[in-house]
Amino acid sequence: MKPSIIVHGGAWNIPDSLVQTSISGCESAAETGYDLLVSGATAVEAAVEAVASMEDNSAFNAGVGSVLSQMGTVEMDAIVMDGTSMRSGAVAAIQSTRNPVRVAKSIMERTDYSMLVGEGALRYADDQRFERCPVETLLVGRELEDYREYVRTGVLRTRKHFSGETDTVGACAVDEKGHVACATSTGGIPRKHPGRVGDSSIIGCGAYADDRVGAASATGWGEQIMAVILSKTAIDFEERLLNPDGACEKAISTLNDRVDGLGGVIMVNVDGRVGTHHNTPRMCFAFVEGVSGNRRAAISV
Repeated sequence: MKPSIIVHGGAWNIPDSLVQTSISGCESAAETGYDLLVSGATAVEAAVEAVASMEDNSAFNAGVGSVLSQMGTVEMDAIVMDGTSMRSGAVAAIQSTRNPVRVAKSIMERTDYSMLVGEGALRYADDQRFERCPVETLLVGRELEDYREYVRTGVLRTRKHFSGETDTVGACAVDEKGHVACATSTGGIPRKHPGRVGDSSIIGCGAYADDRVGAASATGWGEQIMAVILSKTAIDFEERLLNPDGACEKAISTLNDRVDGLGGVIMVNVDGRVGTHHNTPRMCFAFVEGVSGNRRAAISV
């Protein structure tokens, strides 16, 4: 079959100053993943490398561009799920790592575990020879200024947690063999309590993949997303509706109606059709849909 991929750069109140860089970053990530797919790569490989592309892009809150905790640390979460084996790998509250999604993939493929957290996750990354990076290399703009002030004074400026400043990234892919996979990564929420883990690394919440149906990746207010198991909920709706856009819309309606949550979700089904929906002011996404030949990169409102 013809492969497809869809990515998101977060569902939040994306400021005008970041619109073009966000669109460009999502488009580049989708093209990175699609180029891999048409060259014969697996859905897992394509989803992971699409997300890694966004982790390396300072426009997004994942990898480079992550945010500081109350203690001046950067703690990142990521997950990968393979719809064929139903295996997943995840890291939570990992520090000093440029591409947490690649560490998550390694956990899925090389261990019997599904998740490693904190110091244990970092020790595993060291054992697998993933390169460490200093915290300041993960910070840009106001976050880097805050970090330098924190080092100098021991005091961090504060920002309201859910003021719209959250932009988890994710990707969902189906390969030429019809297998699906997804990956999600985040730099957390501004000034979170150290050790806080949101939805991104939790199976069924931040991501879910099943070769019988499709793959989904979520973004937004993590605590509410976890309450409704948003990505798995989207997949369940797709199984009944066979309409990715409709399934995503139903899932976001559930998030809104049941827990007054804010967020977005993307999906690719096993036929290679993509869908997306959100209830935040804006959401950035891009896709290449092999079955139709459609390509798009945009900010939806």
